[in-house]
Amino acid sequence: MANTAIPAGTKWWSGGKSPFNASYGKVMMWYFLMSDAFTFGAFLISYGTIRFSVNHWADPNHVFNAFPFMGHANLPLAFVSLMTFILIFSSVTMVLAVHEGHHMNRKGVEKYMIMTIIGGIAFLGCQAWEWTHLITGTHDVLVNGQLEQWGTTVTKNPWGPEVMFNGKEVATPGPIAFGGYFFGITGFHGFHVFSGVVINIVMLIKTRLGHFDQRGHYEMIEKAGLYWHFVDLVWVFVFLCFYLI
Repeated sequence: MANTAIPAGTKWWSGGKSPFNASYGKVMMWYFLMSDAFTFGAFLISYGTIRFSVNHWADPNHVFNAFPFMGHANLPLAFVSLMTFILIFSSVTMVLAVHEGHHMNRKGVEKYMIMTIIGGIAFLGCQAWEWTHLITGTHDVLVNGQLEQWGTTVTKNPWGPEVMFNGKEVATPGPIAFGGYFFGITGFHGFHVFSGVVINIVMLIKTRLGHFDQRGHYEMIEKAGLYWHFVDLVWVFVFLCFYLI
């Protein structure tokens, strides 16, 4: 076999080039987001498996029809639509922050990062209200195709392992599964939103201190934006599985 000639001065292991034409930090962020997507996917697949294998299940049109200060105003999905709008709007402001970073406009980055942070905090506040209402309010449950109202005569938490219905202790596999999956998955997503808010606050502080101007680029804002957009995208699937189906 003929020997391959190696040009003089070649450094095979010198590095300096990325196989994906992206920085190391961006590539690692994409790897993290892919692994996180698998986690959310596993949760939602598990939820779907249980959802269509039991007869007792909460009807989203009746469970999610409340609005702050209006009670059960027969406004199905109105409040969660507001939550979705807030999260999508915060994603838009994050895009604008990244855009300003590309133009090295520190004031623009600060303005849109503040708006993104406010959007994230507003979403978490809405989720806190929704959780409180679900735990303490009354709800309509589908039982073999018939609606039954649970909560007015329940002496224990309706999302717990056992409840009292009409004076009798009954097993409720459907609502238990719904509550477990709903609080588990939306809580896991809410933790991601909270983490994103913390990250964005750190990015805002570093922007105000001029750290990115000293580096000569705002790539960290772009990486934080990738995480924030992922959180928004996951919410679309959570919204579909819990609120629409």
